[in-house]
Amino acid sequence: MDKLVIKGGKKLQGEVNISSAKNSVLPILVATILNGNNCTIENAPMLEDVFVICEVLKSLKANVSIDKINNKVKINTANLFDNDANDELVRKMRASFLIMGPMLGRFGNFKISLPGGCNIGTRPIDLHLKGLSALGAEISVGHGYVEAKAKKLRGSNIYLDYPSVGATENIMMAATLADGETVIGNAAEEPEIVDLARFLRAMGAQISGEGTDTIRILGVKDFKEVVYKPIYDRIEAGTFMITAAITKSLIKINGADGVHLKPIIAKLTEMGVAIEINENSIIVDGRKKLNPVDIKTMPYPGFPTDMQAQMMSLLCTVKGTSIITETIFENRFMQAVELKRMGANIKIDGRSAVIEGVDTFTGSEVTATDLRAGAALILAGLTAEGATTISDIYHIDRGYVSIEQKLKGLGADIERVSS
Repeated sequence: MDKLVIKGGKKLQGEVNISSAKNSVLPILVATILNGNNCTIENAPMLEDVFVICEVLKSLKANVSIDKINNKVKINTANLFDNDANDELVRKMRASFLIMGPMLGRFGNFKISLPGGCNIGTRPIDLHLKGLSALGAEISVGHGYVEAKAKKLRGSNIYLDYPSVGATENIMMAATLADGETVIGNAAEEPEIVDLARFLRAMGAQISGEGTDTIRILGVKDFKEVVYKPIYDRIEAGTFMITAAITKSLIKINGADGVHLKPIIAKLTEMGVAIEINENSIIVDGRKKLNPVDIKTMPYPGFPTDMQAQMMSLLCTVKGTSIITETIFENRFMQAVELKRMGANIKIDGRSAVIEGVDTFTGSEVTATDLRAGAALILAGLTAEGATTISDIYHIDRGYVSIEQKLKGLGADIERVSS
């Protein structure tokens, strides 16, 4: 397996281009199931998760072509049929469960194995099933599978007990072909939800309210051919913002959207990071002395759980006491053990992490336990004394496009090596 070897302590400078959002592209690719015509996704990130979801679609007999040179994915689902999805692929990635909604909406019957993904918490699918059941599906769960059946989905008023992104997306997609109107209350408000709604509307869906806690979908009969370009990745942008702060560098981040990054910008500004927001870029100056802060992860527009690990690395380098409270996932401090190998002073108490800043990280051999933990270790390695070797970087490849090349473009000493 490949590893990343980082020699820390270098000041970085220059510009970095952000890729399209993985968390937008995956549901958009899945949504093509609803459409029997050609769908083209432009500027698609060439990530392992994208390749896996395309293989899932191929297992359902979709015609999928990936152009890695021009970053395009073309999909035609005209010959799709209600076959069971490939179990091994579905267990590989949690986002695969999103095929349940569109397959049920189009064919009225689908069976899928329980999903996999990063080991950061239980992330139950009960809200997905509750929403699909409210649309008229008969749901059965057993022996590691979920099966849903419905002669015809019908619109309904659905209130989510928690604003789950995945459940909101699954229900939205299923409802686009249901009879009548569906109203989703306490819906997730993430930018990726808005992007999915725009894609569905480009195909011909009737959707309104995305970006608020109430989304309305009026079912339609069919869809049309579409070419679509997803939004940029706010989590990748946030990761590079912290890169500037932790290495005390000046970096311009192209493609970053200040609106999508408000909670991250607010916390970094509170710490003393200078941030200039432009129309299509953000300039981050981390060369000032930084202050400790407290952070609590929340659903959007709160501080994103996907940025918690990266922020932990930064706070480990800031003198004073900081506290991070994780409210989304119960097992998302796994990076703390690895950071402690590098000299971090972190104490975990349930869902809170108490961090005492240290003078510096020390290079070490560490393991990426999940996607964002891997990003946190890269950040620590960039500022550490000596060399840091990160293994299990396939987690990192699931969410960051050529991250070592982007960092090298900024002046980092980082190499991918085969073991």
